[in-house]
Amino acid sequence: MALDNLKVDEKSSYQRDASYVLTLEEIRNLAKEGGKPAETLMNVVALIAARFRTEVCSAYLLEPDRANLVLAATLGLRQQCVGTLRMGVHEGLAGLVAEQVRPVAVEQVKNHPRFKYFPEAGEDEYQSFLGVPLVDRGVLQGVLVVQTIAARIFHDDEIRMLAEAAAQVAPVVSEARTLDRFIAPSQERLWALARNVWWCWDHDTSSLFRDLDPTRWRQLNHNPVSLLAEIPLAQMEQRARELVLHGRINYAYRRQREYLERDRTWGARHAGILRPRPVAYFSAEFGLHVSIPEYSGGLGILAGDHIKSASDLGIPLVGIGLFYGQGYFRQRLDQNGWQQEEYIQTDVNQLPMEPAIGINGEPVTVQIETRGGPIRAKVWRMKVGRCDLLLLDSNVEGSVPEDRELTSRLYGGDGRIRIRQELLLGIGGFRALSAMGITPGVLHLNEGHSGFAVLEAIRSRMEEEGLIFEQAVSRVSREVVFTTHTPVPAGHDRFNSDLIEEHLGPLREALGLSLERLMALGRENPGNQQEEFCMTVLGLKLARRANAVSALHGEVSRAMWTGLFPGKAEDAVPIGHITNGVHVPSWLAPQMFRLYDRHLGSDWQQHSAEAKMWEGIENVDDGELWETHLHLKSRLLDFVRHRAVEQAKPRGESPETLQRLARVLSPDALTIGFARRFATYKRADLILEDIARLASMVNDPKRPVQFVFAGKAHPRDEPGKGVLQQIAQMMRDPKFAEKFVFVEDYDINVGRHFVQGVDVWLNNPRRPLEASGTSGQKVVLNGGLNLSVLDGWWAEAYDGLNGFAIGTGRTHSSMSIHDSRDGEELYRVLLEEVIPLYYQRDRDGLPRGWIKRMKRTIRTLGWRFNADRMVMDYALKCYVPAAGGTSSDMSPTF
Repeated sequence: MALDNLKVDEKSSYQRDASYVLTLEEIRNLAKEGGKPAETLMNVVALIAARFRTEVCSAYLLEPDRANLVLAATLGLRQQCVGTLRMGVHEGLAGLVAEQVRPVAVEQVKNHPRFKYFPEAGEDEYQSFLGVPLVDRGVLQGVLVVQTIAARIFHDDEIRMLAEAAAQVAPVVSEARTLDRFIAPSQERLWALARNVWWCWDHDTSSLFRDLDPTRWRQLNHNPVSLLAEIPLAQMEQRARELVLHGRINYAYRRQREYLERDRTWGARHAGILRPRPVAYFSAEFGLHVSIPEYSGGLGILAGDHIKSASDLGIPLVGIGLFYGQGYFRQRLDQNGWQQEEYIQTDVNQLPMEPAIGINGEPVTVQIETRGGPIRAKVWRMKVGRCDLLLLDSNVEGSVPEDRELTSRLYGGDGRIRIRQELLLGIGGFRALSAMGITPGVLHLNEGHSGFAVLEAIRSRMEEEGLIFEQAVSRVSREVVFTTHTPVPAGHDRFNSDLIEEHLGPLREALGLSLERLMALGRENPGNQQEEFCMTVLGLKLARRANAVSALHGEVSRAMWTGLFPGKAEDAVPIGHITNGVHVPSWLAPQMFRLYDRHLGSDWQQHSAEAKMWEGIENVDDGELWETHLHLKSRLLDFVRHRAVEQAKPRGESPETLQRLARVLSPDALTIGFARRFATYKRADLILEDIARLASMVNDPKRPVQFVFAGKAHPRDEPGKGVLQQIAQMMRDPKFAEKFVFVEDYDINVGRHFVQGVDVWLNNPRRPLEASGTSGQKVVLNGGLNLSVLDGWWAEAYDGLNGFAIGTGRTHSSMSIHDSRDGEELYRVLLEEVIPLYYQRDRDGLPRGWIKRMKRTIRTLGWRFNADRMVMDYALKCYVPAAGGTSSDMSPTF
């Protein structure tokens, strides 16, 4: 019986040996098929993973210092780690193989004393490990590793066969390693570019990814991480050779390194005090790029532009937000034009982010105690140029389902979900900074959503310095900057005392406060026990510096919150203003970029916040500017037609309708754009006040007008959805079908096409409910003209010749009269000013008067309403003083 068992074992071992062995022909083909070292290594790991039936096979090569290993090729781990994941030979299990130059097999890696977790590699699910040294001619070259999801005991013959396979491929590996760069430079550098969001505002770099595969680039929502992950190395190299991309890749990579390493920046000169203690910029959303769906609208876009400009200026700043697994909703319209919402799960592996690592070398997690139990979150880190963005994610293993779903949707759920999200954002965000060893010198709260961060900062200061609450408040408040964004009462979050006690009870006790005293911090009238806790009130009370986002909004905010400062006249209420701006490289069309390069000087972008830099626009030939604009307009119309057809197909529209949509809109017609959130006060339907006059206007054969619309209504805003439906149904009215198009699913990509291509940007909110607005500022940069109510930023921008104004800025106490007047004035301006000026052409076919106004809008507004100017204002007037970095200041602060 024993002899029989031995024969079975011998037979099994022979079969295993036969299935694992690599032939000499296969070894030769590894190099032959790839033709390049990096591809050879990929062929090696792919072949061995298949032969040994493991989920992972990786090759780690010794660096020239022979003290460190670098991941050179992998099948199973994250491809973006190739060339960047490094470990010393003294750390990790792979390091143990190299250190002892012998095989190491482990059934459960987490039980081994040399186990080290590399979160960026995506190896969380793998249990077993087998590593063997790669030795050629007696010299260690690296380590070959296989890993499996299921715990697996590797038998002696398996270890021996992997060692033999390693010996067979070691000469190939050695040849790759002896080259100066054994990782494919193109692949490594493209991944380095993709892992930092800087690429999204650098046209040269984003065009590299597009040229690798234009079709997939568009289908993947311009996401370079997704694109690189699905292109095989051989195909990538072939594509780079065919298009002669290597030089462009090297140039982009070199420029990125120079950008990141440059130390002579505006921030270094003017905000050096922030380097050891940076600004912590809290925001509920960040709009960085269409492929990163962590935004819903203007607040997020502003936050994204803010952090990008802080990076460009070299201002030390860390963004703190939430990671929304499903983001904001995707919009579709049904047959009746009614908005339908759909939520889609985001794959974190397709985003340029990695787990944040704390000062203890472990992934950062935070925990917040509440009366109902702890809320936990992990923290992701995203590189945005020179700045970091930290995103808290409640989808943590071990948490209850309610908490795991907490950060799944942006602005979803009821008051209980909202307060728990804001608890994570504020308290969790501050604790994440501490876990990473970051001590902020300034807390900038972008709206009230993150107000709880100040309470956590006060608690931390009390504990650290042995202070009582009042003393800590005094020290923390001087470091707090609070920005309010909305004059609409519904835009300010309020919570009842039960929710506050349930979620802040433990923190309240740590602060030494009673519930009533804590509630008083969020009440306009502290003695009114019926009043709910308002996050904006908390921010205004605990911030030494507070600001609105335009001059008019400052006036409105001071009037709105005067009750918080009894005894002060309205003008003396301590709320200033810093008018919003937009990040120029993110919103400027490449064609306009090139025009500015030619006429403003190659360094114009570094000085775009200086008025004198824009004077050169007057020297641009009228024909050149107009042709550039017409090209962008044509691009917009093509985009709108394509989207109109694609959005009609799922609704089952007829072939005749699809053909009609493919031909809508004329390049010769005055094109007016409207794209923003469909809240009722923004009055998207104001243009519908007089349908007969509107029909006459759009169907004038000599001077036609056409409209393109986009925007989302909040899922619970039924009146807003009704307005949206009105606009959408215009596409079915025969009088307007060729002249009205609504583009579904408004996002950064749709917005970029609109602001770059329209002739006129229509903005007609009910004054004074538009705090600032930034979409019209993006139009300015691209040569479009604004037609707007004198509200928000336009109230301080319009000079009579750089666009068009609806009304004189006067309002009426009756909403119906107010709207009727504005509607009548909108038609008057269109018929008497806008349309005649647009169609007044000279013998060359150029609208000289219109072009003159285009130049004036660029020259007078381009420098004022860009994010560099905005962030410099924040730095000089808020950040540096809050951090104690002013050399002199004789004015009292509030």
